[in-house]
Amino acid sequence: MSINYSKTFDPKATQEFAEEAKIAVADRRDRSIYVYTDEIVLAVNVALATGRPLLVRGPSGCGKSTLARNVSRTLRARYYEDVISSRTQARDLLWQMDLLRRLQDAQAEKLAPDFAPYVIPGVLWWAFNRESALAQLARSRTGKGSFTEPGEYTGDLAVVLLDEIDKADPDVPNNLLVPLGSLTFQVQETGEQVHANRAPLVFLTTNDERDLPPAFTRRCVELKITSPTTEQLLAAGRAHFKGAPDALLAEVAALFGVSGETGSHPPSTAEYLDTVRACLTLEIQPASPMFEALSRVTVWKHGRTPGVRATS
Repeated sequence: MSINYSKTFDPKATQEFAEEAKIAVADRRDRSIYVYTDEIVLAVNVALATGRPLLVRGPSGCGKSTLARNVSRTLRARYYEDVISSRTQARDLLWQMDLLRRLQDAQAEKLAPDFAPYVIPGVLWWAFNRESALAQLARSRTGKGSFTEPGEYTGDLAVVLLDEIDKADPDVPNNLLVPLGSLTFQVQETGEQVHANRAPLVFLTTNDERDLPPAFTRRCVELKITSPTTEQLLAAGRAHFKGAPDALLAEVAALFGVSGETGSHPPSTAEYLDTVRACLTLEIQPASPMFEALSRVTVWKHGRTPGVRATS
């Protein structure tokens, strides 16, 4: 059922940028193709309207990270990303200190009288205020010849992907509450106050491997991407593999209708595309013994069992 409202973000059902779809490699970091649902489009529009971060939940391979990249391309927004790890601190996303360069300067008796030459803008600094980040990059000794702006466009709107936020220590989301809520932060070493010119569209992805603090999730718009339907798989297959036989796309999609034991991971869009790509590249036909062998490599894993209805 179509949802009617005034949309700031209004993509095609399958939003595709053919000029970027050049490398047929799994998990390539592109924004070339995305199959949208009404729920996804609504969530993006709500995040834009409220200025709140969009927390995207879902299993690995369901397209959470690709969504942020495709939205930025569709909106022609500046795009920045950071993949979160267990070592990431909230301050790293705002700014970092190049302590190694400072130590080298001290040993060479070239130490600057203040910290400004060793401050490097983080992704949220770039997203909040590009001009301020460019000015700091010019002041930074590290920035000269070593760092460049990570974005692509120069418009007012910025899209930021903080990927796998659940990998971080629980203090990280809590420490981001004030910067993301007030759209401002102060660089401790220099005293500079950074203000956002416009609220960025911040995507936070999680595989739900660790619970996020309630105070943080309450301040987010939430989108849960579920296992793809057969129609969504076919749409993705047709967009990614132009001219591929519909019979092959449908046969591979049929595999994804039955899988898994209780508690197992349901098959993902990425696994579907991997299976189709392998069939086309290796010239493996459906209903052949090799097709069955291939499905054991690409689909029947994580404890999944053929012939059992998938569970989420």
